[in-house]
Amino acid sequence: MDRRTFLKLTGSGALTAALPLATYPAVASAAAPDWSGHLPEDLTITRIVGFRLPTTRSKLAGRNAQLDVHGDRSSDMMARIYTNAGIEALGTSWGPERERYQQLLGRKLVDFYDAGTNSMRSPLGRFSMGLWDLAGKVLDKPVHALLGGRPEPRVRVYDGSIYFMDLLPQYQDRWQDRLRAEIDMGTDAGHRTFKVKIGRGHKWMDRAEGDRRDVEVLTIIREHGGRDISIGIDANNGYDLPRLLRLMGQVGHLGIDFSEEVFPEDVEKYLALKEYYRQMNLGTLVADGENIHNLDDLRPYLDHDAIDVYQCDMKSLGFEDVRQMAQMAGEQNAVVAPHNWGSLIGFYMQVQIGHALPNFYLAERDPLSTEVLTTEGYRVDDGYATAPDAPGMGLSIHEPAFADLEPEYDISI
Repeated sequence: MDRRTFLKLTGSGALTAALPLATYPAVASAAAPDWSGHLPEDLTITRIVGFRLPTTRSKLAGRNAQLDVHGDRSSDMMARIYTNAGIEALGTSWGPERERYQQLLGRKLVDFYDAGTNSMRSPLGRFSMGLWDLAGKVLDKPVHALLGGRPEPRVRVYDGSIYFMDLLPQYQDRWQDRLRAEIDMGTDAGHRTFKVKIGRGHKWMDRAEGDRRDVEVLTIIREHGGRDISIGIDANNGYDLPRLLRLMGQVGHLGIDFSEEVFPEDVEKYLALKEYYRQMNLGTLVADGENIHNLDDLRPYLDHDAIDVYQCDMKSLGFEDVRQMAQMAGEQNAVVAPHNWGSLIGFYMQVQIGHALPNFYLAERDPLSTEVLTTEGYRVDDGYATAPDAPGMGLSIHEPAFADLEPEYDISI
């Protein structure tokens, strides 16, 4: 299979169907939608409360090739956006961002909406989710519809939580059983695709022993999950090209959908890896871009067709720049799968924007949950995530749980 022509995609199993990359159209340039003239002229932002949203993982996430134990908790920095109409929205950011949000006070939603490009342009920059949530709630439309959602609103999703559980002390003597249990946990949660961390030999084990363990882990997953699940690998830059080629020579027959961040981004090395995949007829896609935050830095990889799946971070880029990334990738018959780890809100953002992008490949799910938010209609079933038809992001505050939090700031006009 020519890797520059074919992309593996399935409805229920990863290894039985392929769809030509060329059949995925580039993202059309955004234009003023029908609803753009219905935004109220007088809806004014009056108050903003910043808070850190606590989230809990369904299991303890272990090490990856670079970092120690990731734990069972995370958080998202959020903001409650209040208006003079009594309509409330939820925003997000990378940090507290009080100064950015303060610039919204006294301003109208229409001040920030650019109908010509169907985008939000505000002091928040890339962190526009709250403005989209507000627009959706005002217009009684889900965010994915405002962004240009497709008729069948669902996207493929993968479980990104298969870390080095074998190196956790409590599982070292029975790690094979724990690995099988974690695959079962993922399938019970609706997943059919798993991204598996590799690279034990980079930092935590003898290199040869660690590489053998990576092979053993992937073999057990395929044997346990059968051919109805998809497998991707993520090395967190813990391999080099020769070692990765040796690894794929040992596990290629297992059916690896994509290899992510196997070594630091390098055009020539990725072209060599793609050629190897082509010669071996593996059909494995090259995925990377997690550490690229400036879209201009993608150009060398796009120009040389060096990456198949572009993965700039969802929260870091936001809706507008992920859409632009998809536009750039689509022009080269490539797809996008924005990185998302440690963020519950980032997952919801992925599902919303994924409905609007014809070349969206996969959403990444960290198994997080929170008692502070009420969600309306997000579902993961049979390998797909579905966004709700609820207005905006389909998220609201559960007030009793929110009352236990200490706000980061509370500003108003």
